[in-house]
Amino acid sequence: MEGDKNSGMTGDRALQRLTEGNRRFAGSMMSHPRQARAHREGLQAAQSPFAVILGCSDSRVPPEILFDQGLGDLFVVRVAGNVIGKFVLASIEYAAKHLHTPLIMVLGHSGCGAVHAVIEGEPLPGHLSMLPEALRPALDSIEGRPENHADEVAMANARITARLLREDQALSDLVHSEALKVVPAFYSLETGEVEVLS
Repeated sequence: MEGDKNSGMTGDRALQRLTEGNRRFAGSMMSHPRQARAHREGLQAAQSPFAVILGCSDSRVPPEILFDQGLGDLFVVRVAGNVIGKFVLASIEYAAKHLHTPLIMVLGHSGCGAVHAVIEGEPLPGHLSMLPEALRPALDSIEGRPENHADEVAMANARITARLLREDQALSDLVHSEALKVVPAFYSLETGEVEVLS
């Protein structure tokens, strides 16, 4: 059954594994694990990703590379500004409920175009107009205008999104039973390092 390999994996251990992988990436010592043909073929019947990453669609922030992970390791959901909506929630709930993935990381990042667009306040065309509403709580939560205002908004958005996931009706029971850990994090384009946020 899918997710069976995660029966002994805890959220803390999954977070440690991500941290170790990011340390390899940031230090240019990547091992590129679990990418061989035999591993790929072994995944045909089922998957058991140890972490869900809700990240931004930004081409500079690919989770499998940032965390030096291989095929089948991460269940990745990417959307501009790493915001949540019905389809994003459905994807995450599938991983948590059916694949028994013990960790969800909401990964914001520096230089986020979605955040900059919302801060600038210009009207956005088409479906882009939905982004300001989704990111407004994060923008409103930042008092004043610090020098790194955009990064502060991106961090606030990751924290708010993580809280919303913890409170999601389909996920809250897993969180309360400690079968699921949800953490916000922030990736620096400059350093290559991921910081887990409090």
